[in-house]
Amino acid sequence: MYLGPPPQQIVPDVWTELPAELRVPHTPQRHNFLEGPSFDRDGNLYVVDIYAGRVYRISPAGKWEMVIEYDGAPNGLKIHKDGRIFLACRKYGLALLDVKRGRVETIVDGPRRDQKFRSLNDLVFHSSGDVYFTEQGRTGLQDPTGRVWCLRSGGQLEMLIDTVPSPNGLVFNPAETELFVAVTRGNCVWWVDMADPERRAALFVQMHAQGPDGMAMDSTGNVVIAHAYHGAVWVYGRDAAPLFYIRSPRGKMMTNMAYGGAENRTLFITESASCTILTATLPVAGQVMYSHL
Repeated sequence: MYLGPPPQQIVPDVWTELPAELRVPHTPQRHNFLEGPSFDRDGNLYVVDIYAGRVYRISPAGKWEMVIEYDGAPNGLKIHKDGRIFLACRKYGLALLDVKRGRVETIVDGPRRDQKFRSLNDLVFHSSGDVYFTEQGRTGLQDPTGRVWCLRSGGQLEMLIDTVPSPNGLVFNPAETELFVAVTRGNCVWWVDMADPERRAALFVQMHAQGPDGMAMDSTGNVVIAHAYHGAVWVYGRDAAPLFYIRSPRGKMMTNMAYGGAENRTLFITESASCTILTATLPVAGQVMYSHL
């Protein structure tokens, strides 16, 4: 149990929200739910809308534009340094979004032809060009078989770990020697030593209530965790001490975030219940993403 000083509380601002003309009638099967924020080199913020099957581009001025609407369910999005837009899609697996052609095309949708992924969730790039992604499916404490995969830049698919109860967001430390994985239904974050040939996992932090979701990393190695069902973002030091606590002023479903803004010190956070983008400025800049190397 942590008994140190309490984290500094930060109240985020509302930057922009999904316009009325882009909202869909709410049904259990189809509704708006934002996730997967990622910046391109021009400062546009891309976000996915999982249950509407959409990807949006938000300009630096906060203007929304729908890039695509298709028959999938995009959950995660990251932009390659060559400009390609990668998706972790629940239907199409690891996929590419071709903006010019208005198409989503599968890169890999399973480990074998006769075995499909059970719903991908999120992804992150390594500086080598390898892409790591989580296969969450319906796994949880009752079925701890969620998997973390790596697609090598040369095309080889490798499984990193296959015993995760609901793997979600994932992020590397600045030196890329450690991988952190949000374990949603285990209410915790795992730490994986990338130098260990066995890729053994350890507990980084045990959280309360269900919901560690998307993750980010700052330039000094502090770990940023969106806690979806608590409506908050936590920033933990490398020693797992909580440094900052960011609570939503709108809905209570903060799912993911990306660093941007002046000096790369602003978190842009997807609040999925209200379809709002919140912002919070922190004292330490975010880690430079692979797309901006």
